Amino acid sequence: MESADRLLRSIDTLNDLHGIVSTMKVLSTVSIRQYEQAVKAQTDYYRTVQLGLQVVLQDTQNAPATDHRETKERQSAAIVFGSDYGLCGRFNEDIADFTVHHLKTASATPEKQQILVIGSRVAANLEHAGQAVEEELQLPGSAARITATVQKVLLKIEDWREQNDINKVSLFYNRHLSGGGYQPTRVELLPVNLQHFHPQQKAQWPSRRLPTFTMDRKRLLSDLLRQYFFVSIFQACAESQASEHASRLAAMQSAEKNLDEKLGEFAIQFRRLRQEAITTELLDVVSGFEAVMNETDK
Repeated sequence: MESADRLLRSIDTLNDLHGIVSTMKVLSTVSIRQYEQAVKAQTDYYRTVQLGLQVVLQDTQNAPATDHRETKERQSAAIVFGSDYGLCGRFNEDIADFTVHHLKTASATPEKQQILVIGSRVAANLEHAGQAVEEELQLPGSAARITATVQKVLLKIEDWREQNDINKVSLFYNRHLSGGGYQPTRVELLPVNLQHFHPQQKAQWPSRRLPTFTMDRKRLLSDLLRQYFFVSIFQACAESQASEHASRLAAMQSAEKNLDEKLGEFAIQFRRLRQEAITTELLDVVSGFEAVMNETDK
């Protein structure tokens, strides 16, 4: 019965793990929903900022273009979104590999690349690949805390621009896809290509009357660009966390399936051992009875 006792303890342990996995599945499902809603809200806000930039640029013939030659001579920076916790498949490995591949093909040398990481897990992957991480930030624990994280990132970008003369900043994150998947994505935050927002590059205005403005054009443009930076970083963070929880949900579903299969195997083994033990006990009873009857016959 010792083997049966060990199996029973293993079954109890697997049942405990099954409960933990089920709880993590529920938490991931709820988290995905809140971050998807945050992404949707910021998408609508981004559209508003985009339309505002279109209005500011409506009287200009040509929007300022990007000076690629100047960008190559200056330092560049990368902001990488990962996770603080594991059990999410290859989530951190995929975005780290994607970031390293891009940085190695970029024009700037490694000594001129600054990296800010949001999520300690991906920081370890980047350092293992030979990329020095300047600073790490913790991920926000909920969608409501993303704003505080974005403000820290914006302050870091401003510090880079003032202290290191950086004018090229890229965001690297896993973009959430329908069906629970994700796709490593890069967004060039700086320099801003205003031609992308020029009215000539956009569709017809959504309403019948084109709006106007009265404040100074440069000041309004600066304010709108700050909002553009904010919403771009916010979306990257929300998309990354939605992808993280989607990856964790998939990992937990796979773990739950494996646990169910293992529990089934252990249950069969346990029943077989119990049956063998019962059969042995019955045979002992029968043998004892036969021995007693033989002694009585004598």
